[in-house]
Amino acid sequence: MTNLVLIPRATEKAYAQSQNNVYVFNAPTTANKQQISAAIEAQFNVTVINIKTLVQTGKAVRYSSNKRSQPKTTHRKDAKKAYVTLAKGDSITVFDEVPAVEEKK
Repeated sequence: MTNLVLIPRATEKAYAQSQNNVYVFNAPTTANKQQISAAIEAQFNVTVINIKTLVQTGKAVRYSSNKRSQPKTTHRKDAKKAYVTLAKGDSITVFDEVPAVEEKK
């Protein structure tokens, strides 16, 4: 797991957390906190203070294989989220708005 590419989550809750210098990333379920921390520091050139991870278990989904059979159940994939707190003064430009350029008439 030397080359982790972490993708920021683009949700309203993640945007609200980024105002408090906490950023939310999708992470592989096999990665641990040390690997996630090293990948974020290398990828974004920031200092990581704290990481909280959680594994969201996959939802159970019912499906039918044909018209007459009983419905069966399968599960979606598990997902791991990493809540990363950065040092004061550091930030990641994930949700920054691009300033609109107005043309003069």
